[in-house]
Amino acid sequence: MDLADILKYEDDRVEFKLELPKQTIKYAKSVVGFANASGGKLLVGVEDTTHEVFGVPKAKIQDVCDKLSNVISDTITPQIVPNIYVAEVDDKDVVVCEIYPGPNRPYYIASLGKDEGTYVNVGGTTRPADEAIIKDLEMQGAKISYDGLVYIGVDYDENKSNELCRVIERYILEAEKVEKSVTPDQLERWGVIKREGGKLLPTNAYMMLTDNPFQYVKVQCGLFKGTDRVVFIDKREFKGPLYEQIEQAYNFVLKHINLGAEIQGLIRKDIYELPIKSIREMIVNAVTHRNYSDNSAVQVAVYEDRVEVTSPGMLSGGLKIEDIINGTSNIRNKVIAEVFSHMHIIEDWGTGIRRMIGGCREYGISDPEFIELGSKLRVNIYRERKYKGPAEKPTVTSNVPISDPDVLNNVPINSTEALVLAIVREKPYITAANLADLISRSEKTAKRNLSSLKEKGLIVRVGTNRDGYWQLANEE
Repeated sequence: MDLADILKYEDDRVEFKLELPKQTIKYAKSVVGFANASGGKLLVGVEDTTHEVFGVPKAKIQDVCDKLSNVISDTITPQIVPNIYVAEVDDKDVVVCEIYPGPNRPYYIASLGKDEGTYVNVGGTTRPADEAIIKDLEMQGAKISYDGLVYIGVDYDENKSNELCRVIERYILEAEKVEKSVTPDQLERWGVIKREGGKLLPTNAYMMLTDNPFQYVKVQCGLFKGTDRVVFIDKREFKGPLYEQIEQAYNFVLKHINLGAEIQGLIRKDIYELPIKSIREMIVNAVTHRNYSDNSAVQVAVYEDRVEVTSPGMLSGGLKIEDIINGTSNIRNKVIAEVFSHMHIIEDWGTGIRRMIGGCREYGISDPEFIELGSKLRVNIYRERKYKGPAEKPTVTSNVPISDPDVLNNVPINSTEALVLAIVREKPYITAANLADLISRSEKTAKRNLSSLKEKGLIVRVGTNRDGYWQLANEE
């Protein structure tokens, strides 16, 4: 065994001991933490701070192995089966106790009980698990999805089910350009509603996709001055159905990042400073895969140097950050993921992170930064584009006025249409709601002006209503 290879994983999955402590609980906690998280190794015979290899004397190797095995067997429940072996490191014998991510979570120190004796290993530290983490571990161990549990206290509402079906149909039509029928029977097959004793019952997923009565099932968005959470410039909170939360949070970010123009020959192309598909993927992943038993919200923050998305919940099922980067997935919220897959909000499972990274690389910016923060996962995309040469640097312009508001390209337009045209040219991804804010009119008026300009052949819609953008007809 090469110590250099071991040290690559030191921060989160390796713990060094020069010798086994007399107080067994000191390393029993580490074993529990490894089993409840992504696994790890306990190495005996290596000094913790200097990483100097002293080894275990041959006469003591069997005693160390037996003690590790007995302590793990006698003090931890459910049963953990470690892989204990001796490895040669720098010509010295080191005892390795390898713990795999456990399938029967939560694991805990029996004498302390589940509430006090459950630990998790996050970012190289072993810490007590709080109530939300323990609940999440219990559901992982029981192979239960929180969103698939029956919601108690509310009767099934057929009208709301039909309304949800129509929403799903609209998403499918936008994505596939084909009309497909969705019925409550399909909602039942997907687990959104359940039948018990011949009676249909709503699940947590059903409620989150309709009325959403949950206090913490929301997305908090903030625009901050500088690079830390001190001074708010703008803040919003979105509490509706999950799919609406995603759209609203996504549009909040688009509203607060820069839109410029890139000149390619004689063609001017409007472009955001960050890859918007990667931004959307950050938000979609946070909403889809968060721990919904955690009493905190998804948070989307825009700073001067980055866009940051924080979701409640550790990575599910013992996954590591490098696992999700490589496309491995473990679906925490199986019902929501199933519905979002049919709605094309998520694509093939396990590809979202790779698409997020690919979008950043296409833009020439750093890969997204993934950080485990105790019981939360944070993703950052930094607002600094890297150019290989001056020819690739875009020309950024301010608002471009439309001259002669009465006639444009021999087509009569009024002053409001001229203003809308100027905004659409500068902000092609703008929504009708945001456009209404900019022109100080109602959303209905904004939509009517967009339709008018489209009918007059001055603008065209590229892509779907959800993911597409507006383009001036003469700039196609």
